[in-house]
Amino acid sequence: MKDHQVRLNGIGPLLWIGIKKGLRSSLGIIKVMFPVTLAVTVLKLTPVLGWLAEGFRPFMGLMGLRGETALPYILGSVLNLYVAIGAMIPLGLTSRETTILATVLLISHSLLVETAVIKGIGAPWFGLLLMRVGAGFFMGLVLSWVL
Repeated sequence: MKDHQVRLNGIGPLLWIGIKKGLRSSLGIIKVMFPVTLAVTVLKLTPVLGWLAEGFRPFMGLMGLRGETALPYILGSVLNLYVAIGAMIPLGLTSRETTILATVLLISHSLLVETAVIKGIGAPWFGLLLMRVGAGFFMGLVLSWVL
């Protein structure tokens, strides 16, 4: 919209456009998070989440996290943060656990997509992948100790 059109039409139409775009974006995020939240809730009712938690308990425990947090960690690392958030919701994490896991994932999220981009530009993708995973794990250790 041109500047003079904004002055003529007022702020109302712009506000309405913003609301529609915001609702559209929110719906897109909900479409990702809701199925993941539902799937993790169902997994809690089966022994599968328990098996996963037991297998990852030593690794996640180093960062002060329960074994169950391996599921959002893996999903967020491989896919994206919205999927990780959807997987975190039914686990009933404490604020300490949420802070640690969120920090780790902010450093090492969407590894498949971002590693492909790094590889595509000719950067040393494997070293950068290890650095991101290692930096995330290191921050998890530090936060586990500090919090």
